[in-house]
Amino acid sequence: MNGDADLERQLSRALLQLRAKNPFFATLALFAHLEWRAEITTAATDGRDIVFNPAFAATLTPAEFQAVLLHEVLHCALLHVTRRGSREPELWNIAADIVVNGMIAPQADLSLPAGAIREPPLEQLTVEEVYEALLAERVSRPPLTGDWRDLGELPWSDKEDAASPAAARQRAELETYWKSALRQAEVVARSVQRGTLPAGWAREAERIEQAQLDWRSHLWRFIARTPSDFSGFDRRFLWQGLYLDALDGETVAVRIAVDTSGSVDDALIGQFLGEVRGILAAYPHLDGQLWYADAALYGPYPLGADAPLPQPEGGGGTSFRPFFAALAQESATPSSERLAVYLTDGYGDFPAQSPDGPVLWVVAPGGLASEQFPFGEVARLV
Repeated sequence: MNGDADLERQLSRALLQLRAKNPFFATLALFAHLEWRAEITTAATDGRDIVFNPAFAATLTPAEFQAVLLHEVLHCALLHVTRRGSREPELWNIAADIVVNGMIAPQADLSLPAGAIREPPLEQLTVEEVYEALLAERVSRPPLTGDWRDLGELPWSDKEDAASPAAARQRAELETYWKSALRQAEVVARSVQRGTLPAGWAREAERIEQAQLDWRSHLWRFIARTPSDFSGFDRRFLWQGLYLDALDGETVAVRIAVDTSGSVDDALIGQFLGEVRGILAAYPHLDGQLWYADAALYGPYPLGADAPLPQPEGGGGTSFRPFFAALAQESATPSSERLAVYLTDGYGDFPAQSPDGPVLWVVAPGGLASEQFPFGEVARLV
């Protein structure tokens, strides 16, 4: 290659070719900030910037260059750097590579370079789940050298204190930036053609969705019967900075249904699951169960504060009746002491009779008008 102009032409050509192959991926790539640096052996990202070694880029075929570019973009968009937390950097990098390579490999006209890590049985899981599997089994991997690892440290202004206000602000700005990119890419993908989101995308995207609703307030209002039910702060969570009210009975009973019918796309399911995580974060010691529901019911699955959510099931028509029928059969918890939460667009068959106990409908943007729900209260997402 001959200088910066040739490098920029290679990048522009890759973006145009990605646009023709997959609008979703191409839109995400447009949000990336790319640089050429000779000191980087291959390609890498710190979650904000993506850097390529010019000599390495010159060795790749167009299909391989697009795959490597997309590999780094997905690391950024899925917040793989910020999600690592205190986990082992090298093992986390392997887990993240397994997930993104699993999304790229099935794409037509893209080619992962030789040596790219593949682990098909794990590729449909989230990075957190893959990491735990690798940690438990200590699966043998290629040696981890500086040439291989491509997830760097976050670009904090205060590198000595990752918990500083400046670091927290930069982390929030980075997450907001890529979440906006993801939403725009999903809109473009749906408008151009359906089915362009990669396999495993919904499960990964679920991990970066944040709850919109104030679930502390909702759970308090629906479940707290008198102030005497509470006995001060639960000391088990003070170390996390969570000043949670301790319940004398130790549990908050919540039964949750997530609409997975054909009218609810992957992005909206991810948004719903973000609200489920908000419920878990509000009261980590709740007595929770989760169902997925279309015209049938899938579950129940027990909910835990740190446990991964199960893979969504569904895709058929919509009926709210099976969920409330299942609750009517439950005898362990009185219905008056249990909150039913249904996350849905609201378009489906309602039970003929109102169920016992409180019900909260969490309704998607553009969903059924609030006054058309025959019972319960309605909270709307935006």
